Amino acid sequence: MTFLPEAESSARRAPAAGGRAAVVIVGGGWAGLTAAVELARHGLKPTVLEAARQPGGRARMTPFDDLHLDNGQHILLGAYRSLLRILQTLGVAESSVFRRLPLELVLRDAAGADVRLTAPSLPAPLNLLSGLLTATGLTLFERLAALRFVARARRDRFECAPDVPLADYLHACGQPPALTRALWQPLCLAALNVPVAQASTRIFLRVIRDAFFGARRDSDFLIPCADLGACLPRPAMDYIEQRGGAVRLGARALALHVRGGAVAGVGLRNATLAATHVVLAVAPQAAAQLLHGHAELAPIAAGLDGLGAQPICTAYLRYPEHVTLGREFVGALDATVQWLFDHGRLSGRAGLIAAVISGPGPHMRLAREALTERIVAEIARLYPAWPRPLTIKLIREKHATFAATPGVDACRPGPVTPVKGLWLAGDYTATGYPSTLEGAVRSGLVCARHVLESSQ
Repeated sequence: MTFLPEAESSARRAPAAGGRAAVVIVGGGWAGLTAAVELARHGLKPTVLEAARQPGGRARMTPFDDLHLDNGQHILLGAYRSLLRILQTLGVAESSVFRRLPLELVLRDAAGADVRLTAPSLPAPLNLLSGLLTATGLTLFERLAALRFVARARRDRFECAPDVPLADYLHACGQPPALTRALWQPLCLAALNVPVAQASTRIFLRVIRDAFFGARRDSDFLIPCADLGACLPRPAMDYIEQRGGAVRLGARALALHVRGGAVAGVGLRNATLAATHVVLAVAPQAAAQLLHGHAELAPIAAGLDGLGAQPICTAYLRYPEHVTLGREFVGALDATVQWLFDHGRLSGRAGLIAAVISGPGPHMRLAREALTERIVAEIARLYPAWPRPLTIKLIREKHATFAATPGVDACRPGPVTPVKGLWLAGDYTATGYPSTLEGAVRSGLVCARHVLESSQ
């Protein structure tokens, strides 16, 4: 497939200026593309406008030497049913894009001590309970405390009202600091991209519920073994265009047109694309900019302005091909780096290691060279026999996720707006989930259903 910028693709892939597109989707990330796929599946012909020169949004491809990598290392859960269903719609086999691994966590500190949690093949939640009870690297007191947390969360029906920082909830559940350090903090950062001291208990409990209290396979890890563009964005573009829809790359929406309380279209650099439905599926900051100036949308825009953002750093390090973690991924304790992924085992790219730092911290103030050296030094302490990496690529996404802090749900809009025909999609909307690909896909499906219902 050739990805064409707006000037080259507008005549071939979308109505001419002044033409009418029944549905315009602003944003070619996972939420927008999912909405377009679902609409195309039901016979509509949406037009997707994506400002970048490639689809995928914050889950996009980036080059590194002769490799195509994701702009950040992702890890998904077997509980992500909406995402897996959209892959089926696209004809993408799960095994072609993800490695499915049963629940097993290994977290290592520089002293060589490991915390290891392995869930046996038992029905949920017995697999989690057994894994916690038999975890190594934790004392019996800590393991029993972890079971008390799970029991308390279940008794609370995985809800927390009012929402409080997760650290407070853990304290109320009698979780010792050593257990928080070794288990809850790493899991919270991985799931919410926020430290326990600032994380929303309500959102964290929802993740625990969906991962560990449904089917046993819900707690499996799904780790990409191909770049994420091959997972959804490129197959989605093919699917949409084969059914008469259009995807315009390099097409930035500059204005939202509203007349008489209904959406009228989207303004581009040199044209206006009229529409009866517009789905805004862009990042919250970009959505707020388009909503500002419309009085009826001011409360939603104000809420989006109140959403904080959290960073994620990913460093790809290329070592000699014999270097390996010995497993697909490992957690790191008491270090800036939190997770290491072995792409030799995941995707056959021997010697390629991804190092992930979730959430805020002093590392964000370091110069690129200083942060890179810190990452290399921390990995060397964990694996002293490894040589120095041959090449390194550091990616800092300063607005990788919204800040899943207590009370954030009040700032998260639903899909419906006061303007007829205008819908909101994105992982930041009221999906109940943190900032994940599953949340993005869910929101896209919900918006598509609203459009379909309104079009009948």
